[in-house]
Amino acid sequence: MSKPIYRFMGLLGGAFRDLLPIVIVIAFFQIAVLRQPFPDLGGVLVGLVCVVLGLALFVQGLEMGLFPIGEAMAQAMARKGSLPLLLLFAFSLGFGTTVAEPALIAVVGEAAVIAGAAGAIADTAEARESYAFWLRITVAFSVGAALVLGVFRILVGWPIQYFIIGGYILVISITSIAPPEIVGIAYDSGGVTTSTITVPLVTALGVGLASTIRGRNPLLDGFGLIAFASLTPMIFVMIFGMLA
Repeated sequence: MSKPIYRFMGLLGGAFRDLLPIVIVIAFFQIAVLRQPFPDLGGVLVGLVCVVLGLALFVQGLEMGLFPIGEAMAQAMARKGSLPLLLLFAFSLGFGTTVAEPALIAVVGEAAVIAGAAGAIADTAEARESYAFWLRITVAFSVGAALVLGVFRILVGWPIQYFIIGGYILVISITSIAPPEIVGIAYDSGGVTTSTITVPLVTALGVGLASTIRGRNPLLDGFGLIAFASLTPMIFVMIFGMLA
């Protein structure tokens, strides 16, 4: 067996191992608790194979493409020596990856439907599309701002804990005055932004930047950008709810 094939088989095995706990839990509750056969067992098995294959290809794609290009671009921007350009790159990366995030698209679409049904917005297709669009743009803008703040922190060398503690104090403070209907959406927005597209590129940005700047430790300073990216959407979306 050639080395690439052997490596890919290893990726498939690793992906199946990662999914095995989920499979066991679902099978246990379906068979032992609900005591019902799986609906369309053939379709479920085919879907499981597709998920394993997709996860293996996704991991391989991260290692071959996203991580290297993210680190290389961060290092190149740092060597260029232009702070405004570096911060613009960080904002654009955060905004662009979040706009393309499938999980966010699904959440804002569902939020618009529920908001329309609850009477928070007009229950029309146009109103729902507008609400989902601006909610998505708000989250994307917040992630871009978070990366600007995170990159500036890496450059200056400020401790991350002060930003995180201060940020969550701000989240709690705004929660007390934000409309109750938007609070849950805001908290979920903080989670869905840190998903399949955003996380690899943001992590690569932080590690690549910290490894380029003298005096910065990639382990200590390169990570933490994801925390900013999951924190700021909560703040921005609650403010969006108060304004909208």
